[in-house]
Order: sequence, then C-alpha cells, then structure tokens
Amino acid sequence: MKTKYALQEFKENMARAISKDVEISTKTSLEIAAFIRGKSTKKAKQILERVLVMKQAIPFKRFTDGVGHRKGAGIAQGRFPQKASEQFIKIINQVEANAQAKGLSEDLKIVHLVVNKSSNTFHQGRQRRRKFKRTHLEIAVQEVEKEQKAKVPKAAAPKKETKTETKKEKVTETKSPEDKK
Repeated sequence: MKTKYALQEFKENMARAISKDVEISTKTSLEIAAFIRGKSTKKAKQILERVLVMKQAIPFKRFTDGVGHRKGAGIAQGRFPQKASEQFIKIINQVEANAQAKGLSEDLKIVHLVVNKSSNTFHQGRQRRRKFKRTHLEIAVQEVEKEQKAKVPKAAAPKKETKTETKKEKVTETKSPEDKK
C-alpha cells in the first residue's frame, strides 16, 4: 500500500515522514505545527525540548479559550504541551533519518508540516461514548543551500555614482563644440 502525502511538489533535496493515529490532541498539534513550521530541524528540536522541561511555552493563537498568559517574548497566551512535543520530536528524528539515508546534509529546514484529524475510536469500559484524541502528522524538510557568494570588503567595493554626478556628465556630453564658441 502506497502512502499518500499532502505535499504534491516533492523535490530531490527533500525528505519526508508521516505518522498516523498519534494519540495527541489535534488542536494542540496545530498550534505546535504553526510555531515550528519554517524553522530548522535543530532549532525546532531545541524549542520542543525546552517545552518538555517547561522553560518555553508554545504560543496559542487559534484555540485560546481558557488559555492563560505566559511570560516570554511575543507570547500572550500559551501552554506547555509535553505529550505532543514528544511526538513532534519523534517525527523530526524520523525525517532527519530519512534525509540522512537519502544523502542530504544535516542543515534541514521544515518546509511542510501538516496536522490532520484522525478517526476517533471509543474508549472501552463502563464510561461509554468517550473518544480517544487521534492525529495524523506529516512533515517534509528541505536541504538548506548555502550561498557561495564571497563577501567583498568595504574598502575594495566600487564606489557608487551619485545622481548629481551622472547629471553633470550628461549635461557636458550633450553640449556640442559649436555651442561652446
């Protein structure tokens, strides 16, 4: 059975991983995904490890009902979703292993991170009609291309012409020898 991914444009310098039916909240996962999307895998793992020890909060911007204020730069409301953070660290490790097997470098950027709601199964036992929270996670990373441009020192850089200099040159060029006489 072939796995279907949400990402359609898959390139040579990309790696991806998928995790289905993870026992975490979809709402919490959406907030984490929005926060770490676009970051490097190293930075994302550092953030999630800080969440596990309750040093850094994940800002909640969409599902904010009853979420309290957290101190930190740029955070109004936030939480420390530890169970979901563990699952995100696992899937980031999986995609890094896939990238390594593919021969990509260690500098990877998260370009695609999707959270989908899974089917909810019922709990077993006396309290019926209670459902498990399940989520599908999909991640794709791309190898970061380092720019090969050499930086030119300021002293060796060519001087830029100002607008006044170019106007004076144009004026002198337009005068004909007959006008000077």
